Amino acid sequence: MLCPRQPRLSAMQSSMSHFNVRTLCLVATASLAALGLSGCLTTPGPTTPGDGRCNDTQLQWAIGKVNDEPTVRKLKQESGAGLLNPIGPATIVSRDHREDRLRVFVDANNVITAVRCE
Repeated sequence: MLCPRQPRLSAMQSSMSHFNVRTLCLVATASLAALGLSGCLTTPGPTTPGDGRCNDTQLQWAIGKVNDEPTVRKLKQESGAGLLNPIGPATIVSRDHREDRLRVFVDANNVITAVRCE
């Protein structure tokens, strides 16, 4: 014989050996997944100067303007909002209130009809 004879494992030992390998594979997979997702947790989001609270008192100039990128940037900057939501005519919105959110309501022609902190 070229290879030494392996001792014969009982059914319980074989089952335990299979369990240990399977457990090791599951732990390794979970560890790799957690390591991959940890990059998502440490990536900083966009920053807003100030405390991020929305103030819409000086934004009424935007009503009647086309909802384009320069207008939206100016609205976001002037409002101090951390989050800006464009709301189209068919968009369903929640009734929750967030101090950091500016909602820009537009009509079917992409013209701004209202600007509100909600």
